[in-house]
Amino acid sequence: MSQEKIVVVGARENNLKNVTVEIPRNKLVVITGLSGSGKSSLAFNTIYAEGQRRYVESLSAYARQFLGQLDKPDVDHIDGLSPAISIDQKSASKNPRSTVGTVTETYDYLRILFARVGTPHCINGHGPIERQSTDQIVDIVRALPEGTKLQILGPVVRGRKGEYKKELVDISRAGYVRVRVDGRMYEVTDDIPMDRYKQHTIEVVVDRIVVKEGIERRLTDSIEAALKMGQGLVTVSIQPAEGAVLPPNVQAMIDRQPADEVEGQEGWSDLLFSEAYACSVCGYSMPDLEPRMFSFNSPYGACPDCTGLGTKTEFDPDLVAPDHNVSLRDGAIKPFVYKSGEVKDWWPEMLDAVGRACGFDASLSISQISEEGMDAVWNGLPKPIEVLMKYGRSERKFQSEWRGVLGSLRKRYEETESEWVKQDLEQYMSTKPCPTCKGRRLKPESLLVKVADHDMSQITNMSIGDAVAFFSGVTPKLNKRQLMIAERAVKEILERLSFLLDVGLGYLTLDRNARTLSGGEAQRIRLATQIGSGLMGCLYVLDEPSIGLHQRDNRKLIETLMRLKNLGNTVLVVEHDEETMLAADHLIELGPGAGEHGGFIVAQGTVEEFMKASSSTADYLSGRREIEIPKARRQPRTPTEPVVLKSDKVMKKPKKSKV
Repeated sequence: MSQEKIVVVGARENNLKNVTVEIPRNKLVVITGLSGSGKSSLAFNTIYAEGQRRYVESLSAYARQFLGQLDKPDVDHIDGLSPAISIDQKSASKNPRSTVGTVTETYDYLRILFARVGTPHCINGHGPIERQSTDQIVDIVRALPEGTKLQILGPVVRGRKGEYKKELVDISRAGYVRVRVDGRMYEVTDDIPMDRYKQHTIEVVVDRIVVKEGIERRLTDSIEAALKMGQGLVTVSIQPAEGAVLPPNVQAMIDRQPADEVEGQEGWSDLLFSEAYACSVCGYSMPDLEPRMFSFNSPYGACPDCTGLGTKTEFDPDLVAPDHNVSLRDGAIKPFVYKSGEVKDWWPEMLDAVGRACGFDASLSISQISEEGMDAVWNGLPKPIEVLMKYGRSERKFQSEWRGVLGSLRKRYEETESEWVKQDLEQYMSTKPCPTCKGRRLKPESLLVKVADHDMSQITNMSIGDAVAFFSGVTPKLNKRQLMIAERAVKEILERLSFLLDVGLGYLTLDRNARTLSGGEAQRIRLATQIGSGLMGCLYVLDEPSIGLHQRDNRKLIETLMRLKNLGNTVLVVEHDEETMLAADHLIELGPGAGEHGGFIVAQGTVEEFMKASSSTADYLSGRREIEIPKARRQPRTPTEPVVLKSDKVMKKPKKSKV
C-alpha cells in the first residue's frame, strides 16, 4: 500500500485535528477548503516538511551541517514519501541581479551561444571584425613614435583566484626575470603577495624595447613568445616619449582603457592584442569570446558604471528642487534649507558666485535661469569661482572649487557615517536607468557581439513569445560551422522558453527583474524550471499556482501540471480554482470552518466521488448550489458625486455602563 499511496497518520500540525488520510501516488491531487481550514498545514507543514526532513537525514553528517536541523512535524507517521520539492509563492528572488533569464537558466545557454557563434563588431562602426595576425600586431606597434618605451607582456593568468606559486616557479625556470601582478612590477624571486580568495592577473615581462630603426625582428620574436605564453593574447605596455603624438588608432585604444594608474607605472598605457579578433580599419582589438563576457554578474561583462545592475540611484534634480518658481538664493535647493525654512549658512553666497561666473542672478527663480546656468548649478564648473562672504561690516573674497549641487550632495552622502543623514538625503534620490549602458547591464564591447544581427540585450528584451519565434527561425541565418556549434544551445533555449509559454508567461521578457514578479508568476517560473529538470519519482507541493493567471491560460497551467505528473511524479496542489479541481485525479477538502473550527477531512475521493459528498465545495462544484447573478446592479456614481467614507460618518457616543 505504501508504494501506491502516501499514508498520513495522526497529523496535528497547527489546527489539524489528528488527521489520517491516504493520498494516491503519481497523481494530481488537489487540496481545497476555506482559508484557514488547514490546507497548508497538511500539504506544506506536514507532508512537505517530513519529506524534506527525511531526505536531509539521508545525507552525510558533513552535508547536514550546512543544511541545518529540520524539526519533525507533529504527526504519528507518514508512509510512502518521496523526496519533496516545494513550489510556493514566496520563492521570488530578492537579489537585484536576478532576472527571468537567470532564474530559468536560459541566460546561461544564451551566454554560451554568444561566446561560441557570436560575431564581434567594431566599436567605431567598421562592421564585423576578424582575428588579428602577428604581423598586424607588429605593424601597429612599429608605427609608434621613435623613443616610445615598450614592455611586451604575456598574460598567463587573467582574473582568476589563487596563489599561483607553481606558475611563478615555472616562469622562473623558463628564464624570465620580471612579472607584473595586478598592475605592479615584481621580480619572479620576490615574495609576491597574492590572496588565494581574490582574483589576480599575472603577466610575464617577455621583453623591454625602445622603438627605433631595426627592431622588427626582435619585436616579432617577442610578440610571438608572448602570444604563445598568453594563449593568443599579448599586452603591449607603452610609455610615449615626451611630446610624442600617438597614431589615432592607438590613441583610440588607450582612450577606451580605464584610467587607473598604479604606483611605479605612471605614464604607461596598455594595449591588449589578440590573435582572436581585431578591426582592420582602426585596429580595435577584442579578446577571445568567453561566456563570462556576457554575464552582468562578472566584472568581465558587467557595465563598469552600474556594475551590471542596469540602474543607478542618484540625486534627482526634480526632487532636490521640486518648485521651479522659487529662487536659488531663497531656498529652491531643499537639502540646503533647514526645517524652519531658513537657508543654511554660506550656500546663498556660493550660489551667488556661481551666478556671477555664469552670467545670471541667483535671486531669480529656477524657471528664469537658462539651461546652461542650471547645468553649472547642478554639475559644477571646471574652474574655481570667486566667493564673496560678508561678516557684519567686513567682506572677504576667496577662490573655491564648485563641484555642483549634485556633486556636493553625493560627497556628503558617501562620507557621512550618520545613518540619519543618509536617510534624510535618500529622499532626494531616485533610481533611473544607467546612463552608460542605458539599462542593458553589459559592457559596450559585449553588446558589439551579435547572433543573427541581434545583440544580447535585444534578445533579452524580447517577450518570451517573440524570443521563441526568433530562435525557431535563427538556424537558417547561421553558417554551417555556427550551426553545428549552436544546435544544442538553441535546442535548450527553445525548450526553456516553451515551458514558460506553457504556464502562461509568454508576456514576460528575459531581462525582467525577478523582484518585480508577482507570487503567482514566480511560482509558475519555478514550475517551468522543474519541468525542464526532468526529475522523476518526486513529490511536488504547490500553493495556488493559478493566482494572477488569466482564465484563458488556466488550461495551459493544468496541462503543465499533468506533464509533471506524467513524468512519474506526485503533484499535490493547494487550490480553489474550479477548472483545476475538475482536472484532478483526487480531491481532498478540509474544514468545515476556519481556524479552530477547521482541521478535519470533510470530503475526499475522485471528482465523481467528491461531488456526491456532503460539503460546501462539493455542492458548488456539482451545481447543487450556486451564487446567483444579482437581478439589480448598483449604478456607478457620477465623477462629481462625492465618496462618503466610513470615517466621515458621525460616531455616536457609547452609552455609559451601569456597572
